[in-house]
Amino acid sequence: MLRRKLFRTMGRYKAQFISMVIMVALGMGVFLGFQMEWYTLDRTSAQTYEATGFADFRVLSDALFTREELEAVAAIPGVTDAARFLKVNVAVKGDADLLGLSVTSNPKVSGIYVTSGEAYDPEAKGFWLSDQYAAKNGVRLGDELSLIYAAPFGTVELTAPVLGLAKASEYMICLQDGTQIMPDYNSYGFVYTSPAMLEEAVGMELYTQLNLISELSKEEIVPLIDQALGRTSLVLSKDEVVSWSETQGEINEGVTMGSILPVLFLAIAILTMVTTMHRITASEKTQIGLLKSLGFTDRRILRHYSAYGLAIGIAGSVLGVGIGYLLAWYIMNPDGAMGTYVDLIDWTLYVPGFCWIVLAGVIAFLTLISFLSVKSMLRGSAADALRPYSPKRIRASALEKTGFWKRMRFSGRWNLRDSLRHKSRTGMTLFGIVGCMILLVGALGMNDTARSFVTVFYDEATAYESKLNLSADENGNEAALALAEEREGDWAAVSSVQVGDAPVGLEIYHVPHGLIHFIAKDMSEVTLAPEGVYICDRIARDNGLAPGDKIRFSPYGSSESYEATVQGILRSLSESVILSDEAADRIGIPYTVNTVYTRQTGIEAGGIISSVQSKQSILDSFDKFMELMNAMIFLLAVAAVVLGLVVLYNLGVMSYTERYREMATLKVVGFRDRQIGRILIGQNLWLTVLGVLIGLPAGVGVLKYLLTALASEYEMKLTLGPLTYGISIVLTFGVSLLVGWMIARKTRSIDMVEALKGVD
Repeated sequence: MLRRKLFRTMGRYKAQFISMVIMVALGMGVFLGFQMEWYTLDRTSAQTYEATGFADFRVLSDALFTREELEAVAAIPGVTDAARFLKVNVAVKGDADLLGLSVTSNPKVSGIYVTSGEAYDPEAKGFWLSDQYAAKNGVRLGDELSLIYAAPFGTVELTAPVLGLAKASEYMICLQDGTQIMPDYNSYGFVYTSPAMLEEAVGMELYTQLNLISELSKEEIVPLIDQALGRTSLVLSKDEVVSWSETQGEINEGVTMGSILPVLFLAIAILTMVTTMHRITASEKTQIGLLKSLGFTDRRILRHYSAYGLAIGIAGSVLGVGIGYLLAWYIMNPDGAMGTYVDLIDWTLYVPGFCWIVLAGVIAFLTLISFLSVKSMLRGSAADALRPYSPKRIRASALEKTGFWKRMRFSGRWNLRDSLRHKSRTGMTLFGIVGCMILLVGALGMNDTARSFVTVFYDEATAYESKLNLSADENGNEAALALAEEREGDWAAVSSVQVGDAPVGLEIYHVPHGLIHFIAKDMSEVTLAPEGVYICDRIARDNGLAPGDKIRFSPYGSSESYEATVQGILRSLSESVILSDEAADRIGIPYTVNTVYTRQTGIEAGGIISSVQSKQSILDSFDKFMELMNAMIFLLAVAAVVLGLVVLYNLGVMSYTERYREMATLKVVGFRDRQIGRILIGQNLWLTVLGVLIGLPAGVGVLKYLLTALASEYEMKLTLGPLTYGISIVLTFGVSLLVGWMIARKTRSIDMVEALKGVD
């Protein structure tokens, strides 16, 4: 009997039950999907690091490392393995593409994972090419590849067949340099070759790095390395390498996002469940009294009504698991959002163990909600339970005693009294509208901010067409300066220095042609002064520096230390100290020009030009970034609309059910269906206006927090255009009006006789 009643009651309140199942499914799906995304990336990236021997430390030098120096560093207690390593950009002959060429003296350190073709052989004469680059450019096993390497001692050409396709953790996020955000395998990839082939091509061993595997901390290992090599060296931990730092950043971002959006959805789902189950059991009060009068025990009635919450929890969780897997797969697959950024050897999805505990806890909590909702209805005798539920009486509010109240229209007074009588339903409706606004403002605001970032840093701050990367010349800067003059270009000298204990870039610019512009924190343009230095916002924040303060930095490989006055704080793509060549000469900083910017195009590598990067290739990588962002924005916008629709419709149906007799009374006294519908829609609009007023600043606040927590390395400025505000408000009001219209249509089916024959 109770089993049949279970299904009949679900059919009677099908709108509420379906909406609750959808909310639980959305809440669990978003929660599970976000948790699976970061956990899968954590697991699969660790597999890639282990399979390829990702180094913990990199020792960099302008000079070449010898076998003896490798042995000295490898003998340091705590170093488990080491290799000499080369990593340079080379040009593909007959093409504008660039490849990151790498050679390791020990394939167990910073090696590769071969996906097809021959296994790596240190004596073989051939290449192991990025499988992603090969797929994008139609390169197959056995194809001959010619690479142009502009070495300091002259141009070298390496020609050999492609022996294998591979993945490498050194290039897990395959970026040409710090100006790119997204990999672009159409124009840039990586290639490994053997030590034997490199030595034969250049006539000598050529290694500019020592890569180490060690569990020591950077503070522990740096003095030991300096002692072993007999000089101060630039040591980078894996935390300062893009393939590790950006991947860990994505994982941390996933954890952060997983603690915001899923919590919002789960909170709304649970609060909706609390409110709805209370109203359903209130409507079922007479039915509960009948069951008691027929001899059913309180325990059996409690089990029966608790089954509603259990059924909703199980159905919603099963659907939620499916949604979670789909959401995680949408992000974490080779062709998905994360696949365009991170190159992993495996894309198996993993679920954190605590997710199943949360899943079971949500089901148990929903069951408890149903249990507690009906328990209060079982107090007293069967005769007490048979009396219909009536809302508690409320006293006249202070507003009702004012002249303003008397001037209000009947619909306004009626809706305001209903909101005060049913505070929980009103609060949930407002919460749903605010949640919808937060998601919309956050999603569309991210798009505005990213587009503003690209416009300022690339359309406005860079006026060059080609960036020429130069190799060192034995005559100093003579050839580089001659090249800059020939190409009518500006030049820069980029190196590494130490500020405090952190390695940062030192960028010295000479920009007579205005091909590079510098952006202040307020997004205005800055002209580099002939004295003092400028620092990026991150250096200022981490070291507590402001304009007028002194900053001290030390070039790596030198015992010199320099002090300069901070002239200003800039927004920068890299963590750098920036100054003009005039300021560098005054301070006495020696430098080597290694970059030339020019408006000319069609330049090929050769001579001192080691590689050429076009501005368009950078913009193309941002197009990919925006495609990824637009996909995420679309998901968030859909989620916001679905959230608003489900919550508002569920609560609207609940409001309609609770006010059924009141609306029947209005019909009896002469109100038409259209008038009653306008009253119902009016209440939704009141709450929507209030929700928009709260949701707009809340959305901006959430977006500001996310930019600080998730994208501080890009030094973006929060930007929201009027279109973002307009679309967010229009969509929210559209959802509210649509739900109000759907509920208002129900007034046509009100049976006045049936509704009014009950007794309060």
